[in-house]
Amino acid sequence: MSSTQTAPAAKQALEASLQQGASALGITLDHGQQQQLLAYLDLLAKWNKVYNLTSIREPAQMMTHHLLDSLAVVPAFAAAGNVLDVGAGGGLPGMVLAIWAGKAEPQMRVSMIDTVHKKTAFLTQVKAELGLGNVSVHTARVEQLQVAQKFDVITSRAFAELADFINWSAHLLTDDGQFIALKGMRPDEEIARLPAAWQVTETRPLAVPGLDAERHLVFIKRK
Repeated sequence: MSSTQTAPAAKQALEASLQQGASALGITLDHGQQQQLLAYLDLLAKWNKVYNLTSIREPAQMMTHHLLDSLAVVPAFAAAGNVLDVGAGGGLPGMVLAIWAGKAEPQMRVSMIDTVHKKTAFLTQVKAELGLGNVSVHTARVEQLQVAQKFDVITSRAFAELADFINWSAHLLTDDGQFIALKGMRPDEEIARLPAAWQVTETRPLAVPGLDAERHLVFIKRK
């Protein structure tokens, strides 16, 4: 079976996995959102053959390790208006957040930045194919990015040490904004090395359906 032409049974299994996972996370997805997420997963699997966007090759594993992993963080962004995903790579969590927000939080804007052109080319293609009007894509180093409107939330997933993440992107955060970092195990040593002007307001453990691994969100604000 060619994985670019996913067989109907495999597609149904992915759809069921998405529905069950979202339900377990307490997240409501309408039919349109589900289809957009599945279309995104399909694009990720296709582009991954050529561009190596992720080390995970199987769509079923991508569903748990990427899609549901990113969907699990969505409730933390419910109050956000203008979000930046740093080191966005293949669009995790930014693209998943944008698809969810299209219906759930229509005022939300999601920007994604990466230094690697092939990754931002992929993100631009996803934006176009899925018709995501709430998405902006930047090819640049985050420390060199300048924007007209600062972000109230800046996030990253497996991007860098917390101190570097903050030092490189703090100029883009509103005064009362916050960082939300997606981490595996609780990063106590990284938290201890945070710049003096910053403090962790919460570390939130996450349970991702079908994924037997530790996941934590780290919330950081100015003191």
